[in-house]
Amino acid sequence: MAVPGRRTPQGAPAVLAETELFSVDAYVRDFEAVVDQVDREEGRVALRRTAFYPGGGGQPHDIGTLAWDGGQAQVSRVRRQDGRIWHWLDGDDLPDVGTEVDAELDWQRRHLTMRTHTALHILCGVIWADHGIPVTGGNMEPGSGRLDFPLPSMSAEFGRRVEARINEEIAAAHEILVEFVGREVADEDHALIRTAANLIPREIDPLRVIDIVGLDKQADGGTHVLSTAEVGKVTVTGTESKGKGNKRVRLLVT
Repeated sequence: MAVPGRRTPQGAPAVLAETELFSVDAYVRDFEAVVDQVDREEGRVALRRTAFYPGGGGQPHDIGTLAWDGGQAQVSRVRRQDGRIWHWLDGDDLPDVGTEVDAELDWQRRHLTMRTHTALHILCGVIWADHGIPVTGGNMEPGSGRLDFPLPSMSAEFGRRVEARINEEIAAAHEILVEFVGREVADEDHALIRTAANLIPREIDPLRVIDIVGLDKQADGGTHVLSTAEVGKVTVTGTESKGKGNKRVRLLVT
């Protein structure tokens, strides 16, 4: 087990640790890489390794820059496609295959995204701890997000109580761990089963697990901060009924 950004997590597949840096160290801000593939028609490149998160699980992709001898471009989009992580570059200038590049993430945006993602996990943990109800869906942008729950009712007062509980757990400074767990172990872990880990395709083995120690544990591929204390203040900005058995909580991270 390891905290995001300190050391390679227990059970991390070697190829993943070498190629998808975000999966083992969320605090990598810049890195060197070699261009492995170029798609000039789409204006994109694939790198032999990357710290750019490609989006998924409700978390948006990273943006940043690539620089190489004689050129530089903004990374405006990142996506996993056909087994590769592609980086779309603004402009017509693309590096050739084999070119060494210096890559840098938009760290302010990434760190805010990490804080927001962790805040949503705290919300999930609070609802489970207080009501025994699992999350059914969600989405986020840097600084804001929402989660859906099969709650019987929803009100502004409920939102105020949830906001207070979230900020209590932030102040508790829970350590956040990441590990890779084999499917046989994950299938027997009730904490993961309640967050629908059993719905993740069987070929994904091991599962990457985020554990907010003492509060929430989920199979998750995104990036998170080291401690709940790093999240900052969370405000519940809205509570909505989206129909019978579907209630939504929106939050803001500041």
